[in-house]
Amino acid sequence: MPYRVLFVTAEYAPLAKTGGLADVSAALSRYLHGRGDDVRVFLPLYRRIAEQNFERRPVEFLQNLSLTLGAQDYRYSVVTGLAPGSELPLYFVDCPALYDRPGVYTPDADEHRRFLVLTRAALECSQRMAFAPHLLHCNDWHTAFGPLFLRTVYAWDRLFSGTRSVLTIHNVGYQGVFPAADVAALGLGEARGMLHQQDLAAGRINSLLHGVLHADLITTVSPTYAREICTPEYGAGLDGFLRVRGDRVVGILNGVDYEEWSPETDRYLPFHYARSNLAGKARLKRALAKRLRLETRPGTLLVGLVSRLVAQKGIELLPRVLPELLASDAINVVALGSGERELEQALTALERAFPGRMMFHRGYSDELAHWIEAAADAFVMPSRYEPCGLNQMYSLRYGTVPVVRRTGGLADSVTSYSPSAGTGTGIVFDHYEASALHWALGLAVALFAHKRHWRRMVANGMAEDFSWQRQGALYIDQYRRLVGPD
Repeated sequence: MPYRVLFVTAEYAPLAKTGGLADVSAALSRYLHGRGDDVRVFLPLYRRIAEQNFERRPVEFLQNLSLTLGAQDYRYSVVTGLAPGSELPLYFVDCPALYDRPGVYTPDADEHRRFLVLTRAALECSQRMAFAPHLLHCNDWHTAFGPLFLRTVYAWDRLFSGTRSVLTIHNVGYQGVFPAADVAALGLGEARGMLHQQDLAAGRINSLLHGVLHADLITTVSPTYAREICTPEYGAGLDGFLRVRGDRVVGILNGVDYEEWSPETDRYLPFHYARSNLAGKARLKRALAKRLRLETRPGTLLVGLVSRLVAQKGIELLPRVLPELLASDAINVVALGSGERELEQALTALERAFPGRMMFHRGYSDELAHWIEAAADAFVMPSRYEPCGLNQMYSLRYGTVPVVRRTGGLADSVTSYSPSAGTGTGIVFDHYEASALHWALGLAVALFAHKRHWRRMVANGMAEDFSWQRQGALYIDQYRRLVGPD
């Protein structure tokens, strides 16, 4: 008997993506669907999704519905369409008053209400579908009130009597805090006492905290990150609450969609290659250099970076490290990303200071991201913290050596190369300091000059398996733990 999973998320790749949440939501739900589980994915019909050209149709019995949050009534309908590249049906909550806005997220005062409506709509549509989920799988702060709603607002409905809740924390730093003055929007009535009373008295409501308090199981996106968020340094104020949950906090490393990210078949690349023959990678490096007008030399290490430009990612270290290496002709750098203005300006300044050696593309491009992963020799991720990270795992598959800080999912997926033993898949440094990153990139330059060691490290990395067939099975283990055998 397959599991019935009500999966609620704010992002879904490639339709609405700002980070790893979108990739994981898409890959995990497709994995579940592929193994025969009945998974119903609910997400908002954002303007950017509505404007995309993919087939969708109304769900006839889910039209012109209403939800009341406090004194405000919201009208919504549901449309459905197949996930790109899959037969998995997606359900989009069409509420123009909340989702017909320029971006996925907004700075608007009703931001929390946008996702309260999503969460409540998913549960109420489940009722109208007579869909009794074994599991309600919520993701991040946006849907973290789902477990509490199950225990309160929908506790009367026997449809959910066997439903267990899972909350996946993709990044504990984003918690969805909103003013306690809007407590009525939760619709808890007499169950308001189940809210965290100290926070309420202090005038705030923390969405993610309530998921931590009430979910039957909390997963996060790597084993190391699961341990880290239980400490004051990484827990963002929730560490004490997470420690109390004990073995109900589980880390599962994200998987990689190798249909999307594989040098043998990558649809964005004119040349393909494999672990047994890397000629195509060399051709791609030359082609990317020509395309971006980089001044390359045979012994120059091409370093790639694809990242959100935020403090978490360690981008601030780069302007303190790269000038010396760029000036010495040891490396070229290709960077892709957007985010905090100061970090964008810092990378732009490096590009201007080192024309032909440093290229920065502000924004995001799927095509360029794939080119960078395939054409670069090394990929740098100097993160202050990293719940999981996916680019380092993409890099391993593409024979692009990851240079990473030992934190979160980076620590779980990249091992330090040992020249004496010939083991390891990348270059790992411990301390969040410019000097440590400088050492790591210097080691990359030195190993690149020793082709035997470099080829060995590349081969080790390309042999790694982070597929969803492997990682998704770990979610199934946790589902069994909650509701029994499938």
